[in-house]
Amino acid sequence: MLDLRRCVATLLALAVTVPLAACGDDKSPEAAVAASAGPATSTAPIPESATVDAGPATVSVTPAAGKKNVPVSAEIGLKVSNGEVTSVQLTDSKGKAVAGELRTDGSAWVPGKTLKTNQTYAAQVTATAADGTTTTAKTSFTTMGAPGKRTGTGLYLFDDYTYGVAMPVVVEFNPGIKKADRAAVQKRMFVETTPAQPGTWSWTSSGTQAYYRAPEFWQSGTTLKVRIAVGGLPTGKGFYGDKDRAATAKIGRKFVMKVDNATKKMTVLKDDKVVKTMPVSLGKSSTPSSSGTMVIIEKMSHTVFDTTDTDPENGYKTPIDYAQRLTWSGQYIHSAPWSTGAQGRRNVSHGCVNVSPSNATWLFDKTLVGDPVTVKGTGDKLDYGNGWTPWDVSWEKFAEGSALPVPAGLG
Repeated sequence: MLDLRRCVATLLALAVTVPLAACGDDKSPEAAVAASAGPATSTAPIPESATVDAGPATVSVTPAAGKKNVPVSAEIGLKVSNGEVTSVQLTDSKGKAVAGELRTDGSAWVPGKTLKTNQTYAAQVTATAADGTTTTAKTSFTTMGAPGKRTGTGLYLFDDYTYGVAMPVVVEFNPGIKKADRAAVQKRMFVETTPAQPGTWSWTSSGTQAYYRAPEFWQSGTTLKVRIAVGGLPTGKGFYGDKDRAATAKIGRKFVMKVDNATKKMTVLKDDKVVKTMPVSLGKSSTPSSSGTMVIIEKMSHTVFDTTDTDPENGYKTPIDYAQRLTWSGQYIHSAPWSTGAQGRRNVSHGCVNVSPSNATWLFDKTLVGDPVTVKGTGDKLDYGNGWTPWDVSWEKFAEGSALPVPAGLG
């Protein structure tokens, strides 16, 4: 797990190195002579680099020995001086070992999975000094029972799926996380990218969602390994996270769609090269399409658009082919055979991007969830959070939503 200010997971770290403290001799040569029992015949200078052994390593751990009602999200907190941690062992009440890894900053050892309720655990931490001597600290603690109130969670990332280059890591919380509690929750949300592309988390204003992205789109071929380790974690006001969630996914080729209202055309680029242009019809003046950078959220080869529940008088119920969702409010790219005459000429839709059946089929076969779609020049601006919208703001604006400090040089 990487430094949480860069929100990159450290579940593969094996050890953390703590600089060795060193003390120079605080006596001058003259003072040393005066303190000697016999007469001095010479006073050779002490080399500037000379140091003395810092002594044995010291290590302290948390939770405190005998502590009860510990959340099952507990980490083994570490404070080490004059050495480095070389071993952490955690066992349950039956003596079974619990796997885990150190944070790269050395502040704690994180169990690889949520601990069990109402169980006593024993931890043993060994630190090694420069001279090879070891120091061991031990503790034991008992976890709490099952909590009465839970925060529901969701992770919009699935094992072995391949996503587009704009796919954010999206986590959902119900109820939302209050500002005062977000830092503690964010510290338990780990993302590892291969090759490394550091990024950060950013919270929506309601705290019901958090997005993770890097300053730029993901590189094609990137592996995303995510662990949302909030099972049993206090999330505020007596609530605890419902469970840990994890996924490992891939990023595919770069595929970008750009829609311009001025020309009524979509330009499609693959790996930064134009591969197709197609006419479109956008939202009419009374129901304009939103301008902004969106991401394909879901794909449906066949569906029905039904607005009669929300608008009984003017609503409609229409079968739709090759629908690709862009917003939660209901904007899609989809096949619209009834508007082919208007496509490339005028806007007649209810806010969607209308394309011909052949172009809709071609797009549907090429796209991935997570591919970016940018619409510009319409009479409406995309609302942040209406869909997966982290790419609709600058990196600087996005990073402002992090509950933890973001390295100044990132981005």
